[in-house]
Amino acid sequence: MSSEPSIRCAGIGKAFQLYAHQNDQLKQVLFGLWKKFYTEKWVLHDVNFTVAQGEHVGIIGRNGAGKTTLLQILCGITMPTKGSFEVKGRVAPILALGSAFDGLLTGRENARIGAAILGLSRKEVDARIESIAAFADIGSFFEQPMRTYSMGMISRVAFAICAHADADVLIVDEALSVGDAIFQAKCETYIKDFSRKGTILMVSHDLGFVADICDRVLWLDKGVVREIGEPRRVIDAYKSAVRDEQQSQAAGAA
Repeated sequence: MSSEPSIRCAGIGKAFQLYAHQNDQLKQVLFGLWKKFYTEKWVLHDVNFTVAQGEHVGIIGRNGAGKTTLLQILCGITMPTKGSFEVKGRVAPILALGSAFDGLLTGRENARIGAAILGLSRKEVDARIESIAAFADIGSFFEQPMRTYSMGMISRVAFAICAHADADVLIVDEALSVGDAIFQAKCETYIKDFSRKGTILMVSHDLGFVADICDRVLWLDKGVVREIGEPRRVIDAYKSAVRDEQQSQAAGAA
């Protein structure tokens, strides 16, 4: 593991603009210099951390903690409201699997486009397209329009593309929660193999897998970094906090 940072987040904050009425967004565009027509919903607050080259960091937390938003910022899908970030090297973003696919194009056509977007040359795509098809393992559907696919099939193709991207950094958001058991096992095997050579930043509710793969774990709580450190220690603290909250809720309902 190198001491050089592969991922750096400095004071990251993210607020979404919430509009009460349908036409308030247009009003904001026209009259926003004089009046604000939205309320701010902050989902991340002053997030600071670094991931060294070759390090594996897991992000855990309750639903709505801001985990996916943080990964979307690091992948360039959305921009932070404040703060700065840097990701070095080629990134394979395994999140929102298949959200950018064109339903009218076949799996093969989408795979070619997706691989090119991730930085592969045409020659590299040509050399790997059959391997991508084999990894996805959806048979003749690979030659059919994606509008005929199930979500599991879309996820297979998306993961297969990322698995052939020769990435330096793997950013994973709950990829293991989709597809059947065989596909999930294939995903786990790929991530374990990648962990021997590259940097990983992953969000998962599978705390056992996170503990096995990761060097450190970051606990995100209501958009704030609650703790970061040795996996078992942080995971145990997180589990304890969840239990305490559940017991408090049960006592309040009694």
